[in-house]
Amino acid sequence: MNTKSDAGKKQYSCEVCGSSFTRKLNLMVHMRTHTGEKPYSCEVCGSSFTRKDSLVIHMRTHTGMKPYSCEVCGSSFVSKQNLNAHMRTHTGEKPYSCEVCGSSFTSKLNLVIHIRTHTGEKPYSCEVCDSSFTSKKKLDTHMRTHTGEKPWSCEVCGSTFTSKQYLAIHIRAHTGEKPYSCEVCDFSFASKRNLNIHMRTHTGEIPYSCEVCGSSFISKQYLGIHMRAHTGEKPYSCEVCGSSFTQKQHMLEHMRTHTGEKPYSCDVCGSSFTHKQNMFKHMGTHTGEKPYSCEVCGSSFTRKESLVIHLRTHTGENPYCCEMCDSSFTRKDSLVVHMRTHTGEKPYSCEVCGSSFINKQNLNTHMRTHTGKKPYSCEVCNHSVTSKQNLIIHMRTHNREKHSC
Repeated sequence: MNTKSDAGKKQYSCEVCGSSFTRKLNLMVHMRTHTGEKPYSCEVCGSSFTRKDSLVIHMRTHTGMKPYSCEVCGSSFVSKQNLNAHMRTHTGEKPYSCEVCGSSFTSKLNLVIHIRTHTGEKPYSCEVCDSSFTSKKKLDTHMRTHTGEKPWSCEVCGSTFTSKQYLAIHIRAHTGEKPYSCEVCDFSFASKRNLNIHMRTHTGEIPYSCEVCGSSFISKQYLGIHMRAHTGEKPYSCEVCGSSFTQKQHMLEHMRTHTGEKPYSCDVCGSSFTHKQNMFKHMGTHTGEKPYSCEVCGSSFTRKESLVIHLRTHTGENPYCCEMCDSSFTRKDSLVVHMRTHTGEKPYSCEVCGSSFINKQNLNTHMRTHTGKKPYSCEVCNHSVTSKQNLIIHMRTHNREKHSC
């Protein structure tokens, strides 16, 4: 029988790691962390646990019972431990600190998971593709990429997601909320991950390298997209015309050529565009600002990309080559349009007569046959035509007059 002075004394010690306990029962439970014994099993999903109370908490994930509620925001939890960790999001308390980098966390579990980013440990492995993760939660989210399960839905637009976290980030696209701000340049982001990637533009860190060509990237996602240039993989396909793309964003932008959607509008004149990039390019026509100048001929441009393309007219560089006929181009979009001469694709259709064209410029020129608009005028005789090309052809009639015998 223990005396009152023995109460609280840790007289039961683990022979394996030296941990000590006040009760023999606690020592027995602890020993299971060394033996791997998990005598308490869930009858629903087969998960097993070292402690009976852990099984009781786990069963609530099946019954949906969450008996512990937050008095501040009303959120409910399956265990008191989870509630205590949640309360720290209100108090700002982060009592668990990383000895390596000083980062602090609201729960011991989050600290343990964080430590693995330093050790490289990824104890949770996918049985389908051998990917490994630092936490079981990340593994569970990853498994949905194989099963196709997306249990979290957006009430605004109906988009579905594999995790609650991804849904929360998506919701900010509707609310406009960007809670993560860069302290260097004041850019703000909807997710901490995007902020971390952005910060590398300031630090110069480019941690992801291509093993094929040595190119390096600021995010794993960009490296994955780049790798498709080597593999030829184009996983995103257009359901209308079958065109395929390396990036989902490119496929969505392409779809606008079918739907006619132009979500980006100019605040000055109301012109609308299918690409955000094209809208920024257009804005330069209002400001007149052209900060990028050619050192060869003095031409100036609103965008650096336009200057890079222009310089190829001096160097003769045509980096975009057609694999079918060896034609080469200074611009990627010119190659894309050219490829349609081989595939026969004509994605731009006239709503009046149904004629179709390989690019939007040809469609706009064609539309003038219906509207009667002739914006190109001859400076010699004031004759007007529908296209610049027709004006060039017309000018030859004057050149022949000058050179007639």
